[in-house]
Amino acid sequence: MTATATNPLLQQEDLPKFASIEPSHLTPAVTELLEKLESEFTSLEDKLSSCSSADASEDLSYDKVLGEVERMQFPLGFVWGVAGHLNGVKNGDELRTAYEENQPKVVQAMTKFSQSKALYNALEQLKAKQEEVATDDFEVLQEKRAVEGSLLDQKLGGVGLEGEAKEKFNEMRMRLAELSTTFSNNVLDATKAFSLTIEDPMSVDGVPASAKAMWANAHVQHLKSEGGEDVGEMDPDKGPWRITLDMPSYIAVMSHLPDRDIREKLYKAYITRASESSEEGKNNVPIVYEILKLKQDMAKLLGFKNFAEQSLAKKMAPSVKAVEELSDLILEKALPAAEKELAEITSLAKEKGGPTYESLDKLMPWDTTFWSERLKESKFDMTEEELRPYFALPNVLDGMFGLVERIFNIEVKPADGTAEVWHPDVQFFNVYDKDTQEHIASFYLDPYSRPADKRGGAWMDVCVGKSEAVKRQIPVAYLTCNGSPPVGDTPSLMTFREVETLFHETGHGLQHMLTKAKIGDVAGINGVEWDAVELPSQFMENWCYDRPTVYGFAKHYETGEPLPEDKFQKLCDQKTFNAGMMACRQLLFGQTDMELYSNYDPDPEGPESIFDVYKRVAAKYTPYNKPIDEDRFLCQFGHIFSGGYSAGYYSYKWAEVMSADAFGAFEEVGLDNEEEVKKVGMSFRETVLALGGGVPPMEVFERFRGRQPSPEALLRHNGLA
Repeated sequence: MTATATNPLLQQEDLPKFASIEPSHLTPAVTELLEKLESEFTSLEDKLSSCSSADASEDLSYDKVLGEVERMQFPLGFVWGVAGHLNGVKNGDELRTAYEENQPKVVQAMTKFSQSKALYNALEQLKAKQEEVATDDFEVLQEKRAVEGSLLDQKLGGVGLEGEAKEKFNEMRMRLAELSTTFSNNVLDATKAFSLTIEDPMSVDGVPASAKAMWANAHVQHLKSEGGEDVGEMDPDKGPWRITLDMPSYIAVMSHLPDRDIREKLYKAYITRASESSEEGKNNVPIVYEILKLKQDMAKLLGFKNFAEQSLAKKMAPSVKAVEELSDLILEKALPAAEKELAEITSLAKEKGGPTYESLDKLMPWDTTFWSERLKESKFDMTEEELRPYFALPNVLDGMFGLVERIFNIEVKPADGTAEVWHPDVQFFNVYDKDTQEHIASFYLDPYSRPADKRGGAWMDVCVGKSEAVKRQIPVAYLTCNGSPPVGDTPSLMTFREVETLFHETGHGLQHMLTKAKIGDVAGINGVEWDAVELPSQFMENWCYDRPTVYGFAKHYETGEPLPEDKFQKLCDQKTFNAGMMACRQLLFGQTDMELYSNYDPDPEGPESIFDVYKRVAAKYTPYNKPIDEDRFLCQFGHIFSGGYSAGYYSYKWAEVMSADAFGAFEEVGLDNEEEVKKVGMSFRETVLALGGGVPPMEVFERFRGRQPSPEALLRHNGLA
């Protein structure tokens, strides 16, 4: 029997065989595919080298170069994509070991492609041929963009380096990949290492029933996982209650637990994860310094002043200065609003909080969320808990699918059982064009938090991309959230923020799934400049305040009663609640990221630590709420140290300017004007969602909107105009 027949990772005709994939399959699969890839690429390089003369270059075509590269990279990309996905959603010691063992080999193989002179020269020749033809044909534009993108990737991948510089660059690239994985693992380990069991009912007095049920259930599940016999039924009212640092549990504590000492303990545990106080080998502080230094050194080898400059070479933003200018434009409006918001929260705490708060000069970070929730409840006469029964996950999905059918003319249908999954909670869906009933895409949804083996946050990732070269016509996405899990017979009752997060990740998924591009390198989210990639995701969040959309899902999970009208109105009124503070927080993260990667000298012994930088940037962007001395947020800032947002976190705000303006097109025709909304929706589908990376993002936006984006809609939506 062949290895392909016995190793599920090598069975790639269809979707991944998640039910039978084991960590032990990874090394044999990677080893076999690397050997094949090396032999195929050597042969391709020989062919391309023989095409270097002017006569022979006539035979060069897109398919013979990048089409060929795509075909040979696909099998390894499939395996490594599945391994990376499982590392995020089903993490375990055996998988980690296998992943870490194979990562250097995979990085080395990809480095050969990016540094191949034969490939680079062939692409240069192709580019010259493409420039002779002026056309707006989408297929030709895709090929042009893919060639340009590949040439830039090769330049940034060190194709121009020789000798010692090249050797050094490759060593650093390898080390960076290793550090990125370790950083992520350390955060996951620190998150699951902490728990706190509460036994005194007074400590949870006034806490919403859903939070108490979640904590009581966590306690019972923990006892069962420890092999406890006869652990009894959970009792949300009597406890005990087990609190952890995974997001649903942590947010519930910060928002609702009246015991200030426990809130402080939890906040400090959360903000110091994976830092100096962690066990040996789990401290991300030296890792952050090393990542910053490596990226700075690699950027300088490539001829950039700093890593931020290198990062922006692949983005819409023209310079670090342009990013700062946009940040400061928003700050000018957001900061006065944020200071006013905090003053109001503080005033309520002093008035209602008793002696503890009366004597405080200012609220501490573990107070702000708690009293912000109390202010929201008093202002809008509505609690988050009152809304949750109307946001049961099955209903929210039905409503969201109703929205995309209405505005994008697609149908989403459950297809559980037709694809293997990695956990029983995972659901699978097919997407159809409504007119033709053609099956055009599919996606997995992994909706709930699983702190034992799933990393925090929410993300969309590619399972299979659309590509003519590898004969994949149906793109498939992973949508991963960390929402409130079901408790007993009660379905997942979501917070409104969790609803927005689901819509956000679905926006990313739609751009991947509704692509019309056939060239793999620019299909879906591939090849889209990073500061434009958040456009569809943030655009989708706006629909969470649209009446027909909300009433498509907001019904009581037990009675089926729709959300009362006054509650919907209050939900809309709440949209701009604390918008100033939220905007300033995002600006702080974006500008800290940019400062670390542009102006900072990452020397652990230097005059300014990474945490000093964070405090310095906070003094400008959140002066009303400076980080406490123990704050080690940077040790968990996975976006910029183990994700794709290094010197790119500003992208959220950059793209939000475009997403708010795009939603403005729907507002202008009237959200209740069904026919016009459908027309604008189809235009959005045919441009933003269909063109992918095949057309530059500014041109895509202009095709949809008829002009360049303006920040006016963003400021208006945030109540900051």
